[in-house]
Amino acid sequence: MKISDFVFSGFNSRVAAINRRTGQILWQWQAPKGTCYVSLLLEADMLVVSVDGYMYGLAPLTGAQRWYNPMSGFGTGVTSLVSINGTGSSPVIPAVAEVSARESNNHNTHSTSIY
Repeated sequence: MKISDFVFSGFNSRVAAINRRTGQILWQWQAPKGTCYVSLLLEADMLVVSVDGYMYGLAPLTGAQRWYNPMSGFGTGVTSLVSINGTGSSPVIPAVAEVSARESNNHNTHSTSIY
């Protein structure tokens, strides 16, 4: 299987890899700490998972835990994850960025000020 065959879901301190064509669960993983929201970021060769202030790196094809970071002092809550590598090499991302830039330019040239 390829990474493009997977969809990842996270909730209640658990992560599941699902076959995007069949809906079958391929693997699942549960955080040893935390019992709350899960935030996910898929990079080319890493699934970064945040649960209740703890960070984990998982192998996306197998769910094997590669690393753990307690993020001491950062607190808990819903996590925002961003990475330049998270965009991958998909041609969709540049296309979306181009459309967004065009729409922004069109909005700026056609807008009228109320002041």
